[in-house]
Amino acid sequence: MKLQLIALPAAALLLAGTAHAVEFKQVDAAKSSLAFNTKQMGVPVPGSFKKFSTQIAFDPAKPTAASTTLDIDLASIDAGSKDANDEVVGKQWFNVKAFPTARFVSTGVKALGGNRFEALGKMTIKGQTRDVVAPFTFKQDGANGVFDGAFVLKRMDYNIGEGPWSDFSAVANEIEIKFHVVATPAAATAKK
Repeated sequence: MKLQLIALPAAALLLAGTAHAVEFKQVDAAKSSLAFNTKQMGVPVPGSFKKFSTQIAFDPAKPTAASTTLDIDLASIDAGSKDANDEVVGKQWFNVKAFPTARFVSTGVKALGGNRFEALGKMTIKGQTRDVVAPFTFKQDGANGVFDGAFVLKRMDYNIGEGPWSDFSAVANEIEIKFHVVATPAAATAKK
């Protein structure tokens, strides 16, 4: 009888834990953003991409099973002015006629503790694919999951800014990419 009394609360705790496990799958594009920072002649230059799509599957209870794919419409860049936008979509920079999309595909997620994680994956820009480690934090905001992170790319690893633009004293090689992704749980997506 004592064993049954102990087993019942333990089973209830296991079921309660399972009931609260949530997988975030549907990205809210209107609340999400993708920005970057670089330096030109030593001066910080912020920018963003207005169009991108993300497929995500993230359960905070099982982070190592997470996956994500990010596709960025490179022509949607906002580099601060029309002249800058026109320049960076050209052949020496992103060459959007030949390579309209940049893509990140995760190959794994590592839990670092305290709601901190690292997404490991492959970034492809202008036909060049490189390994990327993107640290991020996760928090639950009401029913939504919020992912915030940043990582640094070296533009010449992807041949971004060729020819006269390859001089790092004019435009820095390092580009910080910042992302803010808001996602709804899978159960909420199914009810819609």
